[in-house]
Amino acid sequence: MDALGERASALVAPPKGILATGPGGAAMSGRLAAAGVPPTWENRRAFRELLITAPGLRAGITGVILDAEGMDQCSSAGPPLAEAIAAAGLMTGVRANTGRHPLPGTRGETITEGLDGLPARLEGWARRGAVFATWRAVLRIGPGTPSPVAVRANAQALGRYAAACQAAGLVPVVAPHLDAGGPHPGARDSPAQSETVMSLVLLAVMSELLDYEVDPAAVILKPTMTRPGPRSGRRASAGESAEATVRTLAGVPLTLAGVAFAGDSQRPGRATEILAAMQSVPHIWPLTFAFGRALTGPALSAWGGRPGQQAAAQRALAHRVAMNVAAMEGRYAPELDLHAA
Repeated sequence: MDALGERASALVAPPKGILATGPGGAAMSGRLAAAGVPPTWENRRAFRELLITAPGLRAGITGVILDAEGMDQCSSAGPPLAEAIAAAGLMTGVRANTGRHPLPGTRGETITEGLDGLPARLEGWARRGAVFATWRAVLRIGPGTPSPVAVRANAQALGRYAAACQAAGLVPVVAPHLDAGGPHPGARDSPAQSETVMSLVLLAVMSELLDYEVDPAAVILKPTMTRPGPRSGRRASAGESAEATVRTLAGVPLTLAGVAFAGDSQRPGRATEILAAMQSVPHIWPLTFAFGRALTGPALSAWGGRPGQQAAAQRALAHRVAMNVAAMEGRYAPELDLHAA
C-alpha cells in the first residue's frame, strides 16, 4: 500500500473516527448565533480551538476537519490551528468545496461548487499540513428528486475533486449526502426509499471515480445514514437503519479504504445508536464516524461563549467521542448517555 493509502486507512482505523469542527461561513455563524454566541470571526476561532485542544482527543479521533477560514486561523498561543492539530497527534483535513448553488435545468436542486482553482488550493493546504480534504454534495430527496441531472452533475464534481486531491497528495473524503428536510411531508418516507436513492447515488459516484482513475484504496466515503425523513412521521429502529445503510454500499469497491458516516442532523445519541448497530451487520470495510454537529453540538451548548466554560465544553465533546468509541467496540448502550459528560 502506498503512503496515501496508508493515511486513508489510518483515518478510518477502528475504533476511532473523524471530527468535523463545523461548516464554514454563514452556516457556522448561524449555529453560533442559535447557541447565543455572537457569530464573530474570533468566536469561530475560539470554538475551533476549544475543540481541537480537548484533552485526550486522540483516544477516539484520528483527524479533524477545518474549513478554509479555519486553515487561515491561529491558536491563542500563536501557531496555526493546523499545527495545533498535528501537535495533538491528529491529521488535519480541510473542507474543499465552496458552497452550494442552484443547478440550471432542475427544479430548485443544487450543485456543489469549488472546482475552479481547486488544484492550487489543495496544494497550498498540503504545504500547510493538510493530510485529507472533504467535498460534500447534497442531493434533495422528495417527489421527483434527486433528478438524474443533479445526480450526474454532483457525482462528476466529486470525481474531479477526488482526482485533484490524490494528485496533490491528499486523501479525498467523498461525501454524498441526502437532504430530507424539504417541504414535502413524504420526503424520504422510509429507510427503503432512502436506501434506493443512496444506492443509485453511490453507483454514480463510484462510476465517476473510476472514470477519473481515482485509487479507491486511498478514498474514504462519507455518506449519510439511511433513515426516515424528519417530516415522514415514521421512526425506524437503529437496527433497521443500520441494515439499510450497509446495503447501500453494495456497489462500493472492495478496496475502498473505509466508510466514515456523517451524523447528519440527528440528535447525537441516535447517530451513535445507528453506528453501534452497524458494527453487527456483516461488512467488508471499516464503518466509522465523521461527525460534526453530533459531536460538537453538546460542546457548543456547554460553552455558549461564556468565559470559564471551555473545560465543560471539552468534557461534553469527550463524552460524545467516548460514546462513539464504545459503539465501535460493541460496548454502547443508550443508558450510557444518561450519565453526564
